[in-house]
Amino acid sequence: MSDNRWRLPHGVDDLLPPEAQALESLRRRVLDLFQSWGYDYVEPPLVEYLDSLLVGSGRDLDLQTLKAIDQQSGRMLGVRADITSQAVRIDAHSRPVKGPQRLCYAGSVVHANPRGALESRIQFKAGAELFGSASPAADAEVIGLMLEALNVAGVTAPVLLLGHMGVFRALTEELPLTAAQSRQLFEAVQRKSETDIAELIAQTGAPSMLVELPTMMGDASVLETARKAWRNAPVGVHATLDELKSVAIRVLAEAPDVTIRYDLSELSGYGYHNGPVFAAYQADQGAPIAQGGRYDGIGAHFSEFGEGRPATGFDMNLLRLLAGASESPAIWVPFSAGENAARNKKIRALRQTGEVVIQALDAADQAPERCVRELVKNEAGWVLRGRHGQ
Repeated sequence: MSDNRWRLPHGVDDLLPPEAQALESLRRRVLDLFQSWGYDYVEPPLVEYLDSLLVGSGRDLDLQTLKAIDQQSGRMLGVRADITSQAVRIDAHSRPVKGPQRLCYAGSVVHANPRGALESRIQFKAGAELFGSASPAADAEVIGLMLEALNVAGVTAPVLLLGHMGVFRALTEELPLTAAQSRQLFEAVQRKSETDIAELIAQTGAPSMLVELPTMMGDASVLETARKAWRNAPVGVHATLDELKSVAIRVLAEAPDVTIRYDLSELSGYGYHNGPVFAAYQADQGAPIAQGGRYDGIGAHFSEFGEGRPATGFDMNLLRLLAGASESPAIWVPFSAGENAARNKKIRALRQTGEVVIQALDAADQAPERCVRELVKNEAGWVLRGRHGQ
């Protein structure tokens, strides 16, 4: 018989005290924030049919999704690696409405492979999606909500990175690229490899401004730099720059202190984004702590009329935002052989006020270190006193 049955799969860990409680507390605060902005909570299932989970997504999400055969239907199932597509399904099919619909969620996702050497394959995503509005005001609202959620999580002064998938699409739509070349070019731009981009463009024999794309990053001046460098670019390029500027103006109107940087080659995500994209960073972390963007039209796959709605949203991994978690101080109640109604009433009253009260189960039971006070009886009745010299 194996002696290592306690082992967990690579990249999978228990979440133990006090982090588990800290996660639950953060989840509640974030969801309360979402609700205060008018976002309705949904809880999609952890497992769905694979073709539903991968609607509108790219190769990255497919590779990150754990798969199994459903013994009931014979169809392929997937364990969700992302919740956005589930929210799209709900808006398009399970809960269709006219006009804008705001949905939010908080739950676990599972990745087939860790994104980094120290990354967990289990993430706890909280996010919000806004359907039914193509206005830059919708993108600005979602970005504003993301910044507020990070503030609730204790993140101060994040850097907001803005990009637009439309720049890449407009610069490539007229290039004579095969499907394989398009994928390779997309990946080269994701890596910001000017050499690989130049080589791929040279294979087509077509002039392109794509080689300059990875250099178009910085403060607000990069938008004007791009306009000048790409003055002969397709009209769609300039339209996306206008849209990006409009979103930034609206964000700054509500969050004037936020630092905004632009990256016109930003192509992160799972392949379904097709408009403004955004991410929040902390100075001491290279990976984004929250990210999202626009993904218009994806819901057409779920609609019986084949109509997709405008949509934008974001998510963040709450596990990455836990910091300095500690156990809540508690009150110790020593063992007492006799029943004492007054003591039990006092214990119930303390718990109702939010205090943590731990009772001894027998005379040998020792108080945990977190118990900084204890409930004792004196002439005045049952009262609290400090422990450990406090």
